[in-house]
Amino acid sequence: EVQLQASGGGLVQAGGSLRVSCAVSGGTFDDYAIGWFRQAPGKEQEGVVCTSSSAGRTYYADSVKGRFTISKDNARNTMYLQMNSLKPEDTAVYYCVADPIWCTLISPHWGQGTLVTVSS
Repeated sequence: EVQLQASGGGLVQAGGSLRVSCAVSGGTFDDYAIGWFRQAPGKEQEGVVCTSSSAGRTYYADSVKGRFTISKDNARNTMYLQMNSLKPEDTAVYYCVADPIWCTLISPHWGQGTLVTVSS
C-alpha cells in the first residue's frame, strides 16, 4: 500500500522560501503521478503542481508558476516542493498526492498535510 508522509511546513515571512517534503513508501515514483494540493482557511482545495514521468508533463497552477518547483529524489523516494518568493496568500495546508494517472481531488493516495504560514 502506498503511503505518503509530508513534512517541513512552518512559519515564514513574505518574500521568504520554504521547502516541504513528502516521503513515499510502498511504491516508486515512476509508477505514479505525484504532486501537491493546498487548502487555505475557508477555501476549497487547490491543485498546486503535478508531474508525471510516464506522461512526460508537469503542471503548475498559475498562482505559483515561476515561484514553486517540484523535484524528487528517487533514491530516497522523497519529493520536494521548493517555494520561493512566498506570499501571504500561499498560507495553507499543503498535501502531497500520488495517483496512477494524474493528480486529482479523488487521487487515492494522500499525505496528512503540512501547514505553511506566510506572515506579511
